[in-house]
Amino acid sequence: MSIFKIFIILSLISALFSNIAFAQTMDRQQLQDFVTQFIKNNTPLPKQGKINVSVSTLDPRIIIKPCLTPLIANIPENHNGRNVNVKINCDDPSSWYLYIPAKIQVVIPVVVAKSIISKGSRVDSSNVTIEYRDKYRIRGESLDDTRIVIGTRAKRKLRAGVILTKKNICFVCKGSHVTLIAQSNTLTIKTSGIALEDGGLGEQIAVENEGSGRTVTGRVSAINEVIINL
Repeated sequence: MSIFKIFIILSLISALFSNIAFAQTMDRQQLQDFVTQFIKNNTPLPKQGKINVSVSTLDPRIIIKPCLTPLIANIPENHNGRNVNVKINCDDPSSWYLYIPAKIQVVIPVVVAKSIISKGSRVDSSNVTIEYRDKYRIRGESLDDTRIVIGTRAKRKLRAGVILTKKNICFVCKGSHVTLIAQSNTLTIKTSGIALEDGGLGEQIAVENEGSGRTVTGRVSAINEVIINL
């Protein structure tokens, strides 16, 4: 056999073993970790939000083949945000793919009642705390800072663990004395008034001006404070 033929054979053997050596092989746990990290890197999170990912265990009958190129992952568009099927692609000459189901839980900080808060009772630092809750299970406009709610009152009885929202607490409660602020770009006038209805932060409510007796409508800007734009 000529030296040239021997060289060709050795080159082919070398190339074969080179490909085998650099083939990317993952066991089941590594593949699950790969999917978990991909989801975390590609899921947008709200402010202060966190993500929990649970990847399904692969069917033991599935054989994970080596891949000569880096694995590619993508999440199909038609998913509900909580349950996804991550598609794993190997794009080498003997290409293959598989789908791996995963559950995504996005949690955000919310203010919750630490103990029972009776209707009409004042919210203070002793009866509220911050907990992380599933974003998709929250109903209503939640609050993420206990300092915002200190001094508000419960509009109904709140049991321990209930999320405080702008609907179940009042920043201004009906019958409360409020500071009524009439303002424009150049003028600010403060007077006192009596709230004619409950109001959450940012809501419009009717207030009776204690000085004139007139009923005006303003926006709740803070606890027992209502602003009227002139």
